[in-house]
This record gives sequence, structure tokens and C-alpha cells, in this order.
Amino acid sequence: MSTDRPGPTGALHFPPGFRWGTSTSAYQVEGAVDADGRGESIWDRFCRSPGAVEHGDTGDVACDHYRRAEEDADLMARLHTNAHRFSIAWPRIMPEGRGNVEQRGLAHYDRFIDCLLERGIEPLVTLYHWDLPQTLQESGGWRNRDTAEHFARYAAVCRDAFGDRVRDWVTVNEPWIVGVLGHQLGLHAPGEKDVRASVTVMHHLLLAHGLAAGELRSGARGDTRTGIAYSLFPHTPDNAGDPADREAARHSDGYVNRWFLDPVHGRGYPDDMRRHWEKAAGALDFVRDGDLDTIAAGSDFIGVNYYTRRIVRADQGDGPWPWRVAEGRPGVPRTDLGWEIVPHDLRDLLLRLHTDYPGVPLLVTENGAIYGNEPAADGAVHDRRRIEFLHGHLKAVHEALALGAPVEGYYHWSLMDNFEWAMGYWPRFGLVHVDRATQRRTVKDSGHWYARAAADGAIPGVLTTGEPDR
Repeated sequence: MSTDRPGPTGALHFPPGFRWGTSTSAYQVEGAVDADGRGESIWDRFCRSPGAVEHGDTGDVACDHYRRAEEDADLMARLHTNAHRFSIAWPRIMPEGRGNVEQRGLAHYDRFIDCLLERGIEPLVTLYHWDLPQTLQESGGWRNRDTAEHFARYAAVCRDAFGDRVRDWVTVNEPWIVGVLGHQLGLHAPGEKDVRASVTVMHHLLLAHGLAAGELRSGARGDTRTGIAYSLFPHTPDNAGDPADREAARHSDGYVNRWFLDPVHGRGYPDDMRRHWEKAAGALDFVRDGDLDTIAAGSDFIGVNYYTRRIVRADQGDGPWPWRVAEGRPGVPRTDLGWEIVPHDLRDLLLRLHTDYPGVPLLVTENGAIYGNEPAADGAVHDRRRIEFLHGHLKAVHEALALGAPVEGYYHWSLMDNFEWAMGYWPRFGLVHVDRATQRRTVKDSGHWYARAAADGAIPGVLTTGEPDR
């Protein structure tokens, strides 16, 4: 895929039809957790565990998006975006995770999809962004193979309700994060600390993807596409001249990236990571005959959630993982969370995916940064650093496109400041500032910058910014 050459003003033009999008997820923005028959989710339960979430925050209110959906669609139109990624809350559709279908939940998302389409905004729908119905958790959750079957039935319900208007579906968001943070380290819902549970859950999530993909594609619409949004991290050896560090980076890449990408694209689980998991968790006997064929039903696109890189060094200890994550490099700019800002790694990641899985379209389904800017005396939110972040990463996407990577769109995380899981509300990722007391939305300077880029289909070749951060 080629891009236009920079014009006289130095603008970097993106291809016609490029998706200028934003991203959200249901539990992070909707609130209204007891509205219209919604069932309890594992995050509702987890948030009530003492110390689980910073400041005791919950998603009970979040951004009140459930009640303000049309207002927020108008906000997206003001940003000139032509695409939006959001998730459907499984507990709103099937409060028990199976069986009864809640028509009021279907009606809500039916209206919201129409709101987007009426404003020229193409929906990208995620079916699972971590809010498993609590009833299913009490039957084993994702450790229980049956949950994958229940998920496929939930996908079929969504297909029948929305498949006439939704072409692209993300089945599962970030299966690595679900497995590691939710089931190995206990930092996310459901808060388990069990290595074997972690790898079991990852497998069942991939199985659920394959089963759901079959259901979604069986609808009347002939151009339906499905994919996973992966949490992908480029890996850099701490000492590139040290073969042990290079090998450690390769293994860590298998743990984070290849363990998911390879089976979905028909290569099976990588042998090196099978050995690591068998050492850490025992025999992988939960992988049954035919599972890998189901998982390899394929991905019609790769969803790329990219935030930063992992710098890895060898670890000669006795543990199953022969690596450890090292500190970042001195002098590299960082977000307010301390994550390194390395846009060129996004470019290289997109090119790697194009090489490793040729012919598969790419979508940057999440990319963003935490900056804590609040409204200034003039009422505006001056977040110059987010503008610089946006420019750097969109320029990286443009470079990847120019080198042949089939990138179809960029979805900024996030549309608005929201509930950021175990960190609660202090991290601000949004293009739009949300006042938690009043729910007032204020488009930040970065949002205005992104709106101009989306309207023009181009970004400046060289960035100049005005107001400093305040």
C-alpha cells in the first residue's frame, strides 16, 4: 500500500479511506452497572476487593457513557473521526453469560451503532474486553472450557442483532493481559495467582476466538471480518552484543507475542514457548485434538495495541522464564506512567507483522499515553506532549504504510479519560477531558489537533506546537 508524497506544505497524507478512529471499552466508560437488567461482571466484583483498585475506584459510574451515548457520538463527529472501536458488555446481553438474552441491552447497542453510522462513523465492535459475567466465573471462568462455547453463543446473538451493520469484529481484547494480569499475577479481575490457570485461560480465549469467528462469519453479510486485538510489545535486548540477551529477547517475544499470533495464523503454538510453559505449568493437556484447527480458522485482520517496548536481559535463575525486563534507556522520553515513548518501534512492529503474516490487514486498535493535564484558567486543556505523541506515532504509521505495511486505520486510546482498571481514574489517556464530578467533556488541545488531522487525512511533516503543557 502506498501513500501520497508530502505536498508543498510538508504534509504527510494518508490513503483515501484510512480510518481515523478512537477507542473505548464498556466497563471503562459506560457506568450504569445496574441499568436495564445488566448482570454482574468479574470487574464489578473485583473492584470491591479491598486494595484491588487504587483509591477504591469502581466502574459504577465511569463516564456515564451508557446514558450519554448519543452525546458522545456527537463528540466524535466534532473530532471528524470516521471510525470508533467500542466493546459490548457481555453481562448486558446475557446477564448470566448464557441462556436468557436481555433485549434492553441489545436495544442500547442497536441505537448506538445507528448513532455512529448516521454520523459517518464506522463501528469496530469488540465482543470481549474483560468483563466476563460473574456467574460464569463461579463455574470456573476462562479456566473452564465451556466458557469458550458460551462465548460463541453470545457472539451469535450479537451477529443476529448487529451483523447487518457491523462488518469488523474484534473477538477478544489482549488475551496475554487477561492471562498474565488476571490469572497469574492477580492484578486484574478475577485476581487469581496460578501459573497453570494463566496458560489454560489463554488457550481457551484463543479457542473462543476461533469458535466466535465461525459464528460471526456465518451471518448473511458476506464481507464480515474478525480479528483479535493483541497487546504487542517489540522486544529489545538490553545488550544487543550479548547473545544471551538476544536469546532472552526472542524468548520473551514468544511469551508475549508469538504464543498468540502463531496459532491464530495457522502455525500452532511455538515450540520454544511450549517448552517454557510445560516447565512452568505442567503438561498442556487442556489443548485437545482439533483445537489448533479451530483457532487457526484465522484472523481477517491483526489488531495492534501498542504502547511501548520491552527491554529484556538474560536471567540465569532457576525459574521457567530465562529473561527479565530491564529498565528503559536514559534520555528516552516517557509518559506520566513512566513508559518509554518509542514511535519507531511501532513502525518496525507493523513491518514485522507484514513480513511474518503477509497479506493480513493491520489495524492500530489502541495507541495512547497517560498525561495528567487538567483544564487551565482559560478552560482549555493544553496537552502539548500528547500532540507530540500523536504526531510521532502517526508519522510511524505513515512510514510503515510507505514501506508496504497494509495498515487500514489508527484508533487512539482513548476517546475520553476513563476508568483504567486497577489504576482507577488517575491516569488520563483521553483526547477529551472528563470532569468526574460533573461528567463535563472538554476537548483537549490534542483532540483539536487530531480532529484537524482526521478532517485533512494528513499530519504535518514536521510538528510545531503552540501552547505549552499547563
